[in-house]
Amino acid sequence: MIANKIISFIGGVRLHDYGCMLKAYKRDILKNIRLYGEMHRFIPLYAHWIGARVSEIPVNHFPREHGSSKYGMSRVFKVILDLMVVKFLLSYSQKPIYVFGGLGLLMILGAFLSGGYALYLKIFTGLSFILTPLPLLCVLLLMLGFLSVLMGFLAEILMRTYTNRRKNLSIKLRRPFRNPLCAAF
Repeated sequence: MIANKIISFIGGVRLHDYGCMLKAYKRDILKNIRLYGEMHRFIPLYAHWIGARVSEIPVNHFPREHGSSKYGMSRVFKVILDLMVVKFLLSYSQKPIYVFGGLGLLMILGAFLSGGYALYLKIFTGLSFILTPLPLLCVLLLMLGFLSVLMGFLAEILMRTYTNRRKNLSIKLRRPFRNPLCAAF
């Protein structure tokens, strides 16, 4: 129930049971969705994101007669991680610099704040830099921030190269350019 509510909230498609295996799809929708790993539970999200109408018809669920459920809290964490991947690909696959650059800038800001506070403690209270971890935190956040921004630049270059290559291929093949989001799955 928790995983279903989280998926519905983040994905924007309100369904009661994403794990129900009784599902029906149009062939055109599934043809444009590439799945890997345990991403099958997100097919309704993928379908909704590429423009399909998603609805739910209640089915009868009978109580388990044998064995016990293998779905526990550890599975909820796996669903959350998979959902983070799906959300990233949907929202930021075309602009990865927004994620990596945003995190990098936050870390650089944290570096300046921790460094400034360390200087404040040194100047106004006389506390030595050695007695506080703030200088190390400042250096760590600064390095991680710059690395994150650089990773965003690299991801942006890769995405633009991929998009330009796909456009050139679709022009040569005289086919329309397909949504890169669908190609990622």
